[in-house]
Amino acid sequence: MKKLTILCLLLLAIACNQKQSKKENTTRLKTENFDWLLGKWQRLNESEGKETYENWHKVNENTYAGIGFTLQNGDTIKQENMRLFKTNGKWNLAVKTLDESEETYFNGVQHNANQFSCENKEIEFPNEIKYWKNGDNINASVSGSGMEINFEFVKIE
Repeated sequence: MKKLTILCLLLLAIACNQKQSKKENTTRLKTENFDWLLGKWQRLNESEGKETYENWHKVNENTYAGIGFTLQNGDTIKQENMRLFKTNGKWNLAVKTLDESEETYFNGVQHNANQFSCENKEIEFPNEIKYWKNGDNINASVSGSGMEINFEFVKIE
């Protein structure tokens, strides 16, 4: 009888542990989904005479790619390619402008189902980039050296 009780307790402990692990995996997967970034976005708080857009698409489960550009009088005056990617269980961001030969990397600091932030303390500006879901819109900020620039985007497609 004693062996049967121990066996039952052992099986119960294993079953509870498997259920908890499955729950943790499901929760982790939900927080690592940045599909709220997907689509075409227009900046609401841009300077007069300029239009800024970001377009994001999902490459695979571990990579999102975006392009941001600013127009003035119909001409592109700024463009950058962005890549949000998962490496070694951590989400990072790479940014490359047209006049740069290589990407600048920002290490993931924090993320959840509605936001992420990345930083690179080795460059002058920006040191930190944040994106977060704001209802049906998204917001972003770049900051460093005592300066912060905020972005408000509305989905256009």
